[in-house]
Amino acid sequence: MRLRLDIAYDGTHFRGWARQPGLRTVQGALEDALARILGGEPRLVVAGRTDAGVHATGQVAHLDLDDAQQTRLAASTRGSDTAVTALARRVGGALGAYADVAVTATALAPEGFDARFSAVWRRYVYRIADRRSGYDPLRRHDTTTVRTELDAEEMDAAAESLRGLHDFAAYCKPRPEATTIRTLLDFGWRRDDDGVLVATVRADAFCHSMVRALVGGCVAVGEGRLGVTDLAAIRDRGARVPEVKVLAARGLTLTEVGYPADDQLAARADQTRARRGSEPAD
Repeated sequence: MRLRLDIAYDGTHFRGWARQPGLRTVQGALEDALARILGGEPRLVVAGRTDAGVHATGQVAHLDLDDAQQTRLAASTRGSDTAVTALARRVGGALGAYADVAVTATALAPEGFDARFSAVWRRYVYRIADRRSGYDPLRRHDTTTVRTELDAEEMDAAAESLRGLHDFAAYCKPRPEATTIRTLLDFGWRRDDDGVLVATVRADAFCHSMVRALVGGCVAVGEGRLGVTDLAAIRDRGARVPEVKVLAARGLTLTEVGYPADDQLAARADQTRARRGSEPAD
């Protein structure tokens, strides 16, 4: 039995998604809670492994249950809830009140569903408070602050120039045998009702630190240190430059993962595995 789990978390006090010995991680916290409920050693497969300090409102994972775990799950059915849909609530109980991670929904996964390989895109937002918007201490965990006033129109124009299928090596931290070719589907900036700058970034997948480097390049444009056309030129040269900083993780949130229609899930997973092999899909 394969389950889909929808997940949200405040990444401030986690050392990223992936389980690491001796460190508190999102995967570790969730798998430990699931083990108390289901027994055995539950292992989550996630759509995109986030770095330390990165948040999520729309993370997706899948979980395969063995026979013993299915039996324990079925025995927990109460009232009108099915055991599967009630699992999200039970995980919340195991994590405790005011936990910084939550399973927001659980469901039987459609045939062929793979949280990682079936995904067709991931969407992130990045929040920046500049001199114009001011600093809100209640948003300090999910918003990065800069001291200057940024030019949102210039940043948006620079972001638009980066869209499409390209090699983004200049905006990625290299990993052995991992491709840096990605399709950047959407990238743009706006100010919200409070004046905070919000970037929306959507791609088929992201290489390591790609979103935060893209945002850092746009900040350099917004401050006037780089021109609108410079970011695409840097991308096309394929070399990292000191003007493009990787911004803090605190401003970044994974908001949504997109999947094809159910009858296309397995084919998409096979296609992605063939293209990327064992490469991380985050």
